[in-house]
Amino acid sequence: MHNPAPETVFPRPARRGWLRAGLVLLGLIPVAARAQQPPPQPIETHIGLIWHPQPAPSSYDAEAAPEDEGLAGAKMGIADNNTTGRFTKQTYALDEVALTDDKPDPVAAARDLVAKGVRYLILALPADAVLAVSDAVKDTGTVVLNAGASDDRLRGADCRANVFHILPSRAMLTDALAQYLTVMRWRKLFLIVGPTDADKAYAEAVRNSARKFALKITAEKPWTFGPLAKARGDTPTRAEAMVFTRGLDYDMAIVADEEGDWGDYVPYRTVDPRPVGGTQALTPTTWSPVLETWGAAQAQNRFRRLSGRLMRPLDYQVWAAVRTVGEAVTAKKTNDPAVIAPYLVEPAFTLPAYKGVPLSFRPWDHQLRQAIIVVQPKALVSVAPEQGFLHQRTPLDTLGVDLPETTCKFK
Repeated sequence: MHNPAPETVFPRPARRGWLRAGLVLLGLIPVAARAQQPPPQPIETHIGLIWHPQPAPSSYDAEAAPEDEGLAGAKMGIADNNTTGRFTKQTYALDEVALTDDKPDPVAAARDLVAKGVRYLILALPADAVLAVSDAVKDTGTVVLNAGASDDRLRGADCRANVFHILPSRAMLTDALAQYLTVMRWRKLFLIVGPTDADKAYAEAVRNSARKFALKITAEKPWTFGPLAKARGDTPTRAEAMVFTRGLDYDMAIVADEEGDWGDYVPYRTVDPRPVGGTQALTPTTWSPVLETWGAAQAQNRFRRLSGRLMRPLDYQVWAAVRTVGEAVTAKKTNDPAVIAPYLVEPAFTLPAYKGVPLSFRPWDHQLRQAIIVVQPKALVSVAPEQGFLHQRTPLDTLGVDLPETTCKFK
């Protein structure tokens, strides 16, 4: 009987090697998998903050700005960035410059930081200082993040390509309030305008929002009675101050008092019982201690542990600026501003910031899209954009200046 030839048996290691080689040729195992991936290179990113320390608050003024307003938000942002950076070998450091009587020049402060290699500058400064700094560093590739100036002109005729706006414009804030008034059908407004340039700019934003949402300003008067809210008590001018509300037909009084000199005096003192809003009373804002939804309570508690006080809008805005840099550097695996700046306006970039929706930058004026909360001192009242206000891109673009109306032309 014929015995068949014994089956050729290959050694197991050789069979495994042939099988692996075949799978590599078929593309089922990437060639790169045969070699260990190089570890990510460490990245250290320095973020600069130029800010004005606030004067020490009076003992009786619980609402006054704390001395470290803004700086405390930056410190929490750096801590959050470093928490994420532990997993990606990224570290972040804060280089802050406080403008004082001895060092008042923001441009000199910015140049010093850039000379040290800082390429991300957060400014908690007025509009003119933002423009001066952005122009001074424009040839260095530095990215400027505006966290303190809400002026619409910075997003319009005076826009700069190297500036990204973290806080909402005045137009966004007053649009948020106007949307709420539209929902409530409070359509007749009495506008009270303070004496400062900022007050007048806020009033102009109110007028624009009223036209946009078909509200009617039935009366407008200047405030000429001085800083009664800061007087902390009744004065002989009380009757004279509020008699000017008599005989007017309006659903809500809108106060334009960005300095907080007199706006808090108006509620409950009008001749007729009417609600008050604007810069005081019912207020549109980026942040408030009363916000606790969408994970905000966790952020509030974390901030209180770090700073020993409640988070204020400027703290939140500076925190969001720091986190903007952190999110972008993590995504792109580089801190090169030449890579980061264009990425910020790409659809892929989003910033989770306790607002219920991810935030993103508008390419036409570099304004950060965001929800605006409408609050009274002890409660969240509403959130804009309100339901029913639609837009072809995102409802967030119903707040502020849209692409067809922008006057921003980047050079």
